[in-house]
Formats: sequence, C-alpha cells, structure tokens
Amino acid sequence: MLNLAVEQALNGLQLGVMLFLLAAGLTLIFGIMGVINIAHGSLYMVGAFLTAYTVAKTGSFLLALLAGLAGAAVAGMAMETLIMRRLYARDHLDQVLATFGVSLCMNEIFSLLFGQRPLYVSIPPLLDGSIEVVPGVPYPIYRLAIVAVGLMVALGLYLLISHTRIGMLVRAGSTHRDMVRALGVDIRSLYTAVFGLGALLAGLAGLMAGPVYTVQVGMGEQILILTFVVVVIGGLGSIRGAFLAAMVVGLVDTALRAVVPPWLKTFMEASAADALGGGLSSLGVYLLMALVLLVKPRGLLPAHG
Repeated sequence: MLNLAVEQALNGLQLGVMLFLLAAGLTLIFGIMGVINIAHGSLYMVGAFLTAYTVAKTGSFLLALLAGLAGAAVAGMAMETLIMRRLYARDHLDQVLATFGVSLCMNEIFSLLFGQRPLYVSIPPLLDGSIEVVPGVPYPIYRLAIVAVGLMVALGLYLLISHTRIGMLVRAGSTHRDMVRALGVDIRSLYTAVFGLGALLAGLAGLMAGPVYTVQVGMGEQILILTFVVVVIGGLGSIRGAFLAAMVVGLVDTALRAVVPPWLKTFMEASAADALGGGLSSLGVYLLMALVLLVKPRGLLPAHG
C-alpha cells in the first residue's frame, strides 16, 4: 500500500509540473495582456511534434530539444505579432472565438504536415531505466527528470518575475501599462517577449510529454481543459497560484484515477468500472474547482491588484 502511494504521489507531481508549465504561460499572458488564449494548447503541440520529428530525422534528442523550444517560441511570437495584437482591445468573447479558430487552423496544418497517425518518441538513453526512490519502489528516471525540470523552471520564473528588472517591467505592465509606456518602455516588444516566454514554456511541456504520452494532432486540447482548471483554482494572473494549483490538481487527479476504478471493480465488470472510473475521476477535479471558488472566488493565491 505504501509503495502504491509513493508511486502515485510521484505520478501526481509529474502531472502537476506539466500542468504548471502550461498554466504558467497561460496565466502570465492573461496577467500581463488580459488575453484569454484558447490556442495555448497548440503551442504545446508544436513543441511535441517538432521534437518527435527532429528525433526521427536526426536521432539526436539534444537537437530535438532545441527544435521544440525554438519552434514553440517562434510560433508564439508570430501568433502575438500577427493575431493577438489585434485582440488586446477586444472583449474576452472575441478573444476566445479568434484563438479557438487559430487552434482549429493549427490542427489542420499539422494534419497536413504530419498526418493523422500518432508519433512516438523514445526516451533518451541517458534518462532510460528506473531507480528505487524508496526500497522496493522503482520509478522511471525520465519521469523524475520531468519533475526536476519543472521545479527548476518554477524557481527560475519566481526569480525572473520577482528579482529582475525584466520582471519589474512585466509586473508594472500588468497593472500600469500606460505609465510604463510613458516612461519609454516599448510595450509591444515587452508583450511579444512575454508571449514568447509563455509559448516556450508550453513547448517545453510538449517536448517532455512526447516520450510519456502520444504525440498526435489535437493533443493540446486534451490537456488545455485541465490547464484552465489550474489557472482558475490558483487565481488568474498568479504564477504562485498556478504552481500550487498545478500540484494539487495533479495529485488529486492521479489519486482518483488510481483509487476509483479498482473500487468500482469490486461490484461491477472491469470494462464498465474503467469507463465509469475515468469519468468520475475527471469529475473530481471539477468538483475541487467548484469548492475552491465557493470558498475563495478569486482562487487560492490571486494576483495583487
């Protein structure tokens, strides 16, 4: 029982850091620009596909890493320059509809480029295999690496936003953008850089997801719903809130998927229990969101201002 608990806790942390990488970019973009970006999941897909394609062509995971990060960042900055700038002054409904259209277009483009068949990415040899995290509990090294990278990125974001001049401009631009512009700061370039950073984080999540999950068209939409749950629970525009909420959602979702189906199998057929258990496990995360909003309508750690 203890072994299962440790394994599921690590699985929850791994899912949590993936959600944080997506949620951090999404909430950063919303906090600075006030834009709801439904196409954020497509940037996750860009990172995953470019990594898978580069690995298949070159056999080098390092080159694939660079391709996935650079491709997602460039795609994000191009999206901001060509599309998002025209949406800043529009209401949120227009932003949702426009970015949803962008997401559909990107899915079709990737279908034409890569086809409908899923791509598979092998784990890098350096990170292949397992180690015992506690006696009797082997755990994949690659999944531990995902957790480590996610935690380092969280620390790096905290230091960037809270202790650098760039972070000061980002925080000021989110609440006093006219004053920042009056002081001579190029707000357009700042917005493009922030959007590129958010896209890079999404691409990082996508490229790390490749060896764990299936790389396929539409994969961004599957995880984007959970990402929005994380953003809402944590508090719109709050990086700290996104991190806390991502860890909570990852652990709760993993625990429910580990516990509910086996419990249902005690009094119903296995196939029915798996189907119903998956639905109930997903429902649990949304119930958690509802409970948090009842107690704290602005989220666990809302952004100031």
